[in-house]
Amino acid sequence: MENSVEEGKTIAITSYILIVGVLIAMSMNSENKNSFASFHIRQALGISITFISLGLIISNFNSIYISLPMWISVSILWSYGIFSAISGSQKPIPILGHYFQNWFKTIS
Repeated sequence: MENSVEEGKTIAITSYILIVGVLIAMSMNSENKNSFASFHIRQALGISITFISLGLIISNFNSIYISLPMWISVSILWSYGIFSAISGSQKPIPILGHYFQNWFKTIS
């Protein structure tokens, strides 16, 4: 397990570089599937989709009181995810992490 974490750590960290990082990480993980990397790819994909979806909805309001909490929330989720990848743990992000694992379970 420990060897699997070390092998997948670069891919896992790469996945948190917005949506481009997710696509690169998916490509890197396509041949030799690494369960640690796959876990973080699913988490990062979920964060990216959440960010884009909320951004599209909230951009219509054009209010700092609505957009600032969104930016703070997504930044906290992103920070939690990337620090989890760096530390070598597979802790899902708060609130949505378990859903991301279920929704994107076909991504490995």
